[in-house]
Amino acid sequence: MTTLTTSQTPTASVRWVLASLSLSMLLSSLGTSIANVGLPTLAEAFNASFQQVQWVVLAYLLAITTLIVSVGRVGDLVGRRRLLLAGIALFTEASVLCGMAPTLGLLIAARAAQGLGAAVMMALTMAFVGETVPKATTGSAMGLLGTMSAVGTALGPTLGGVLIAGFGWQAIFFTNAPLGVLALVLVHRHLPADRQTSPKQTRFDHVGTLLLALTLAAYALAMTIGRGSFGALNVGLLVAAVFGVGLVLLAEASAASPLIPLALFRDPLLSAGFAMSALVTTVVMATLVVGPFYLSGALGLDAARVGLVMSSGPVAAALSGVPAGRFVDRFGSHRASVAGLLAMALGCALLTLLPSSFGVPGYIAPLVVITAGYALFQAANNTAVMTNIQPDQRGVISGLLNLSRNLGLVTGASVMGAVFALGSATRSTITTGSAAAERGMQTTFGVATALIATALAISALSRRAASPARITGPT
Repeated sequence: MTTLTTSQTPTASVRWVLASLSLSMLLSSLGTSIANVGLPTLAEAFNASFQQVQWVVLAYLLAITTLIVSVGRVGDLVGRRRLLLAGIALFTEASVLCGMAPTLGLLIAARAAQGLGAAVMMALTMAFVGETVPKATTGSAMGLLGTMSAVGTALGPTLGGVLIAGFGWQAIFFTNAPLGVLALVLVHRHLPADRQTSPKQTRFDHVGTLLLALTLAAYALAMTIGRGSFGALNVGLLVAAVFGVGLVLLAEASAASPLIPLALFRDPLLSAGFAMSALVTTVVMATLVVGPFYLSGALGLDAARVGLVMSSGPVAAALSGVPAGRFVDRFGSHRASVAGLLAMALGCALLTLLPSSFGVPGYIAPLVVITAGYALFQAANNTAVMTNIQPDQRGVISGLLNLSRNLGLVTGASVMGAVFALGSATRSTITTGSAAAERGMQTTFGVATALIATALAISALSRRAASPARITGPT
């Protein structure tokens, strides 16, 4: 590790900063995964259908997706520390309101507020890394945040199941309260104070913000409602989203102080980072969506064993995060990104071959390779995108990076599920048989391999087009 100079943050302070940011990242990812396991219990508690209770998950996801860029920009303008404190406070208070909600409608509203708090936490944690962590150890910091995100994702279903069984569904929300209070204390004590902003810097693009939020909401709804059945409403929402993109571009091109400066996308490393993040997370989502149907349909596992096998992926990502960050610091973000993508491509290719011959071990081994490769890619890509950017743009760029990840997850859930259904030649993944599940698996991860190959091509092209000043790490 590079020895810190007197102008840099002392090592002890860096550790406390990373502890604060890590807990914020853990809470936001835990909020995503812990509620899914409670949907059957919530349907029974509120005497509601699955289509109604799924909005407990969708409200959180939509709030994050539609607002994450906007809150990143607000942080750039009004101060990231004070906004992060407000976001954690909102997340904590909304969690308590979720647990106290007497009706499903109020629970959904509280989940939307909780999602807004999570959007602030996600957007600003990576922005703070560039501000508080020495450049030589940025990769390790990004790897740690990736680890905490994976830990939250992996811990959610298990912790949620235990809490519901022991204390009822309210406990999955109340458990965030003490952690949120601890995060507030750590952030207040250890993150640096905000700098004063000039009046010119405090202008906010209200029109662009509204248009972007509506566009992203239309796209997210098009990809999620109907549970994979793409009907007229989905098509209408998708058309609205495409139309909205055009309006956003027009608004941002003419805005005096745009929410998203379009000049950002002239930087090939930034544009490539966003595109690769979306492609890669689409593939990761395929393992979460398609995996359970293959494991139950083709390998005949019961629900408990499916959950155990599926947990190997997030566990591998959690264990790989910190070593991945050190790899980035040692070899540079470009080499680490390529290595991660190659590992993912290999894992996807092996998933089309090994499970049919080796059963569960033949499924777990490629899944571990994919998720470890993803951890390495994520640490490298986050480092490449967040290094050497203007301090007053860290929030919005971090928001865009998180947005690309969320869009990949949303798209992967819908599109890769449709690819599996198409490959298995069945209209319902629920009734997929062994041979059909085998075909669907091979088709899905054949497509996934092609997506990773596309990401590798984008990486190579962006590296060639980038200026030397924007290429980070050893050559």
